[in-house]
Amino acid sequence: MKISASIYSDKQRPLRKVIQDLVGHQMDLLHVDCNDDIAVFEDIKNIRDWCKTPIDLHIITDQPEKFYPLLIEHPVEYITFQFENLSRPLVIPEEIKGKKGLAITTPTSVEVFENYSDMDFILIMATIPGQSGGVFDQKNFSKIRQFRKSYPKKSIHVDGGVNAEVSFILRNMGVSSSVSGSYLFGEASVGNALMNLTQREVESQYFVKDFMTPLEEAPHIKLKGAKTKEILECVENGKMGFSLVLGENGMLHGLVSSADIRKALLLKIDNHQSIIPEDLINTDPISITGSATVNELLKKIKSCSFPVMYLPVINEEGNAIGIVNFVHLIKGEI
Repeated sequence: MKISASIYSDKQRPLRKVIQDLVGHQMDLLHVDCNDDIAVFEDIKNIRDWCKTPIDLHIITDQPEKFYPLLIEHPVEYITFQFENLSRPLVIPEEIKGKKGLAITTPTSVEVFENYSDMDFILIMATIPGQSGGVFDQKNFSKIRQFRKSYPKKSIHVDGGVNAEVSFILRNMGVSSSVSGSYLFGEASVGNALMNLTQREVESQYFVKDFMTPLEEAPHIKLKGAKTKEILECVENGKMGFSLVLGENGMLHGLVSSADIRKALLLKIDNHQSIIPEDLINTDPISITGSATVNELLKKIKSCSFPVMYLPVINEEGNAIGIVNFVHLIKGEI
């Protein structure tokens, strides 16, 4: 996951010093907030003279057309317009280069992206736009899942409340870029904050149930009466590489993954028609409770002697309530 540094969050130093510090720490992107102020492009012009780091421009305005000539004259790598401020449909001239995105606040549904599906990404504002130091609103975890499901080929960017604990969760959810401002400049140094944002081990006040894929959104099937073909279809149609298997009263009975299917086929390759549901199901998967913290989740993963791709989530009674999928995290770390 790329880190986009909000350059105006440092109020203590001249802009050139801030940029030099960020470039020296090999920051991925420079996030420039533009609250309906064309003077921002003077800073963009200067930044271009100072470095080659990609610019991530977020424009909040009800008159986007007044920025078009400036964007043509001073192209940036990422351009985002705030949806809630638009008074009419956004039509960006083809001459404007760079990847384009739509920013939405927490109360706005990701469904509004349907009218902007030609754009490259969505920017989810997890705090109030323009207010530095806000707390990440966990409602946005479900919005990220919803957008990922609706637009699997589009990128997701997040801005607001991104600290070390939120950064790990976002990486796990497949977010492409996160904006960091007050946290980045509020630590002892930019380097220290950046290390926290990109490290794999963090302590978290969030619980697994806050960001897991809930049961209703995950492939699952009841064991009672299930046929081999039905289980295979559940894995295939779920498009996530697995299916949870539920016993009586929603108790977690087991997990069927692509690896479990391969093992069953190898075991009965000469008589594959004899495969029964019990051959496919891992009845002893590693699982975790929804009330566990991210730190407890990481400790559990590290204690395993084998790679964990899917981690079923249960409640205190052993009922399946969701799953944590590590595919996006692994992709992002490669």
